[in-house]
Amino acid sequence: MNLDKLHDKLIAAAKSNPPGDHVPYAFEKRIMNRLAAVAAPNPWALWGGPLWRAAVSCVAITVACGAWAFASHRQSESQESFSQAFEAAAFAPPSQHAEDAW
Repeated sequence: MNLDKLHDKLIAAAKSNPPGDHVPYAFEKRIMNRLAAVAAPNPWALWGGPLWRAAVSCVAITVACGAWAFASHRQSESQESFSQAFEAAAFAPPSQHAEDAW
């Protein structure tokens, strides 16, 4: 919608119908100010809010996963670590059974 054409049409319509006594004072100015106050939407602003909300949720998920990994690492310190078990299984001699490595 072209705002200049709309403005010209509204001015022409207002000039063709002069205001009567029943019209409130400065009604035309309030309408024109309200039309001028409507700005075109900014596409960056439309995307900005949802992206910030998504970033906050991603940070929350990352913190939760980090806490879970830290807690599970402390519980498994007493047991044989996964890297040692994997190395034993990967470099096991062919004569050894796979069940013995695990």
